[in-house]
Amino acid sequence: MAARFFGVIMSEAIIQFEHFGFQYRAQSEPTLYDINLSVRRGETVLIAGPSGCGKSTLAHCINGLIPFSYRGEMSGSLRIAGKETKEQSIFEISRHVGTVLQDPDGQFIGLTVAEDIAFALENDCVQEPELHARVLRAAKLVDVEDHLAHAPNEISGGQKQRVSLAGVLVDDVDVLLFDEPLANLDPATGKAAIELIEQMRQETGAAVIIIEHRLEDVLHRDVDRIVLMGAGRILADTTPDALLSGSWLRDSGIREPLYLTALRYAGVEIRADMAPRSIRTLRLSEDEKAQVRAWFSALPPAPERAARSPLLQADSLRFAYPGKDHDTLKGISLTVNEGELLAIVGRNGAGKSTFSKVVCGFETQQQGSLRFRGEDMADLSIKERADRIGYVMQNPNQMISKVMIFDEVALGLRTRGVAEDEVRRRVEETLKICGLWPFRSWPISALSFGQKKRVTIAAILVLEPDMIILDEPTAGQDYRHYTEIMEFLLTLRKRGITIAMITHDMHLMLEYAERALVFSRGRIIADTDCADVLTDRSIIEEANLKETSLYALASLCAIEDGRGFVRRFIDHERKELRP
Repeated sequence: MAARFFGVIMSEAIIQFEHFGFQYRAQSEPTLYDINLSVRRGETVLIAGPSGCGKSTLAHCINGLIPFSYRGEMSGSLRIAGKETKEQSIFEISRHVGTVLQDPDGQFIGLTVAEDIAFALENDCVQEPELHARVLRAAKLVDVEDHLAHAPNEISGGQKQRVSLAGVLVDDVDVLLFDEPLANLDPATGKAAIELIEQMRQETGAAVIIIEHRLEDVLHRDVDRIVLMGAGRILADTTPDALLSGSWLRDSGIREPLYLTALRYAGVEIRADMAPRSIRTLRLSEDEKAQVRAWFSALPPAPERAARSPLLQADSLRFAYPGKDHDTLKGISLTVNEGELLAIVGRNGAGKSTFSKVVCGFETQQQGSLRFRGEDMADLSIKERADRIGYVMQNPNQMISKVMIFDEVALGLRTRGVAEDEVRRRVEETLKICGLWPFRSWPISALSFGQKKRVTIAAILVLEPDMIILDEPTAGQDYRHYTEIMEFLLTLRKRGITIAMITHDMHLMLEYAERALVFSRGRIIADTDCADVLTDRSIIEEANLKETSLYALASLCAIEDGRGFVRRFIDHERKELRP
């Protein structure tokens, strides 16, 4: 392995692309075109871009999955640690590049969390006392030390992501590559993950490459460069300040940080010299602050929520998994109303997904009751519940049963005996809305994790149930597809379908949800307006959320009613996006 010194940033390139291209064997056109990119030791590079732009393919070239797992034709040059990748084995490349994959299930090898974290060390024949110490240290860093004896399928999606991160932490590599590391993490854990990644970079001097849609969350810590990709090409390779002050993000359909959107609404010009990369670094003149205050004052107060009739009612639900010495749900009582769009938020492992499984009949509560439109659900089968409530799981791999995309989306309609002409019409319409129409004849195995997620959403949406529960509906989605999916959900809602979203995306909650249910350690600690959730420090801390940057912007501009600022921004943006 190439030498490096603890805590010292070295200037030579550890990764060097020169006029590099790649075309998958099964594709008629290249996925990557003329890539020229260098990454130096000790540098942190964020790679952004819409879904399908080539980000994951670029990552696969760096970590050796291309060409060893995904076959195709490479052109140009790609050197890692000064040596062409085509002259190295995947094992040799793995000595330089450690990867946390977008889909954590695709990375697990061990039968337990501890075995999985220890895998690289066992390959290196690390002696047992040192191996145990390094595994425990890595597990503590990512807060999974209490789960070392658990099987991977016994932990939540967010915990799986942290286990994958720990598996990289235990090894000594030159490049740390993270493919959407925040996709399944709650906001506070995501913030801690970014801090941890920065800590690893400082301690090891390794290059860090992060592929992520959630720019604002990644920019919680300093990033040296942002590489923006589009249609298989590099569109920009520049500093965060330069990128955020330009129009690249909006032109590419990438969501910019919320505080910058608010500044644009207020008529403030975003310039690189304002250090717009983070709300922590943002510098505004007194005149610019006055502009924001004037904009806020001119906005009408946000309207009150309309009263709605109850649809789903839970009363004192208690549930514990077999063999566990504690309840996962501890007396949950709540009401979901007809036609509303509700966000269910909270820390990883708080009981959000378990509550949904109990509602859908996948699990049965030990105490309490559920009623749907006043009818006790106790005697309803899973199929009968599914006719009323559709459930899109967090992990798409757990839902997919067909080989082809069209057949997967059509499966529910066909099992219900819908005429084939109607099946085709409804499936085609849904595929277009979910951004899957170009892939309608593809096998699902050829899709990215985010594209698989859209397939599972489409398979439920096409059935048009009375209520849909979506577990992390936008994880792994770019802003364009995220918006298409959410706008489609809004059209369903207008027809009276109720939407409940389990999400870690606070922007999603602010932009679309009418209210939020906040879970923490098996209990509901808040049932209130979304703006109230993200401006209440006690709720934020207990539920592992993160204060919205809008609230920080209000404070920066000396606006005393920070909560009111957030509420009016939400209402204004909804009117801007959906006039």
